[in-house]
Amino acid sequence: MVSSLHESLHRIFQKDPALLTRALQGVLGIPFPEPREFAGMNVDLTEIEPVERRVDTLLRAETDQGTYLLVVESQGERDDRKRGSWPYYLSYLYEKYRCEPVLIVITQNSATARWAAQPIRRGFPGWESLTVRPLVLGPDNVPVIADVREAERDVPLAVLSAMTHGRGPQAAAILEPLAAALRTIDTDSAAVFVQFVDSCLADPQAQQIWRDLMTAMQYFWRHPLAEQVREEGREQGIEQERASMVLRILEWRGIEVPESVRERVTSCTDLVRLDTWAERAVHAKDPEDLFGDDQT
Repeated sequence: MVSSLHESLHRIFQKDPALLTRALQGVLGIPFPEPREFAGMNVDLTEIEPVERRVDTLLRAETDQGTYLLVVESQGERDDRKRGSWPYYLSYLYEKYRCEPVLIVITQNSATARWAAQPIRRGFPGWESLTVRPLVLGPDNVPVIADVREAERDVPLAVLSAMTHGRGPQAAAILEPLAAALRTIDTDSAAVFVQFVDSCLADPQAQQIWRDLMTAMQYFWRHPLAEQVREEGREQGIEQERASMVLRILEWRGIEVPESVRERVTSCTDLVRLDTWAERAVHAKDPEDLFGDDQT
């Protein structure tokens, strides 16, 4: 069964095709020409014979240097069958469209990235008839974007950063700047990116922090995934859940919470006030910053 993680890792390029160009140029240092236009294409490569073959994402990029077909494959682990199917995909696409195909593999796993980057050679040793050199985006080359201003300059790249580092220790450092950067784009796009990131966070604590941040900043609640969290909140009492969220955000950010602050937060039953405190917790430098001018 195809997982939400697998889908998110390649669908982000369907959401923002230009991100793929920026990743090739900026992350991999590939002098890929600047596209004038992108178009999504049918990912089904099945022939008349009943053998189903599908790529994950297929984009057509029109550039001043010609038309390219960008094949994006999401890869969770090593799969030696791909050493046969990837050359087939590229050959089939060239024969069908007479455009140069480019294979890009995206993964969260460093070992998988090293495996995927190995050239695929077919033919006589030293005189190969076919060589495929995949371009690989993974945790070893996608930058860790842990600065708010950098995240705001390119929000989709910051999302890609969170996704590719979603299984590693760097994930937590990316989430807070990304959460702030999501404020700078339209809420519909932000809601889609929220789901992509949520699907790619392997650490339950990091995923919980991400949901807390999104709840505090009101983006998360626009997405159907929020219904699951609301249901969990109803089970334990929404006020109690929201108070716990405020404290989790502070503790996750390394801010020591004195007992007086903890007691004030946990005893609050005003959801509007708790929502305000949750949003302040994202940026607070001191636990007392939660309360601002509140008198009670």
